Amino acid sequence: MKSPILAVFAGGTSSEREVSLGSGRASALALSRSFPTRFFEINANALPAGLDPRRHVVFSTLHGTFGEDGGMQSLLDAAGVHYAGCTAAASALTMDKTRTKQAAAARGVPVIEGIHFNATAKPTADQVVAKLGEVLVMKPNAEGSSVGLSLIANRAELAAKLAEATRGEWLIERRVFGRELSVGVLGGKAMGVVEIRPKSGVYDYQSKYTKGMTEYLAPAPLEAATTRAVQAAAETAFAACGCRDYARVDFMLSGPTAFYLLEINTLPGMKETSLLPMSARCAGLDFTALVRELVSPALQRFQGAAGALRS
Repeated sequence: MKSPILAVFAGGTSSEREVSLGSGRASALALSRSFPTRFFEINANALPAGLDPRRHVVFSTLHGTFGEDGGMQSLLDAAGVHYAGCTAAASALTMDKTRTKQAAAARGVPVIEGIHFNATAKPTADQVVAKLGEVLVMKPNAEGSSVGLSLIANRAELAAKLAEATRGEWLIERRVFGRELSVGVLGGKAMGVVEIRPKSGVYDYQSKYTKGMTEYLAPAPLEAATTRAVQAAAETAFAACGCRDYARVDFMLSGPTAFYLLEINTLPGMKETSLLPMSARCAGLDFTALVRELVSPALQRFQGAAGALRS
């Protein structure tokens, strides 16, 4: 049997296409040092021509809608193609911020109080303020890279943002101030904790993708007990949402030991300077070693299935 080829998916149709292309190119280059690798630029919500379930194992860097929400994973499952990362069901769950919080909270992970709604059935500003106060965060319920994130300081701003929400699912949360943390999880085990310090004070799309706008501390300067608690919470959230292989789990630390889950990213940024690789470096894995580890379980599933067919 020939060695499988790593099929790197990048691009896609979401608002995060350009970010995905950067992740895909970096990952394909790193994977090619260890495996036969082919780069696929995805331009539609469909499997690319030339993908062969008998030869290819997919490593997807498709961020955002369809790539990360279970859409592409469902197509790969239907075609019998093995792939690295979370299943379709876990991808759909974690892309939904409200369902993620519910699953994690049920296992004891602290989450931020919020209101989830459809734009066709919006709460009033008074209803939101009565429950959460006036200092808030409003964001799409199922987008990545802080797309559509709004910070709200008072009732008038809230009313304006509610008026602008004309379609889709939304989430309003009480705004928690503090230190933003990110933890890579590999094979169910947490790696290093990274602290994110945006110079603007807000880790939005511009802060994420504009060079020099954000400082990253890896490992985060935390008390050892706090580091362990955040890592344990990341592992619990990963398991609670049925994640597989790897993910990145983000938190807000609001005091010496108080922290809250923000979200789980099942296909996080994958350039050498991205958060998951930073977390991995804290655990002694450089970028090339990390991508080898990320694809290893999928290669084992592929080889196990091939062995079963031969027998």
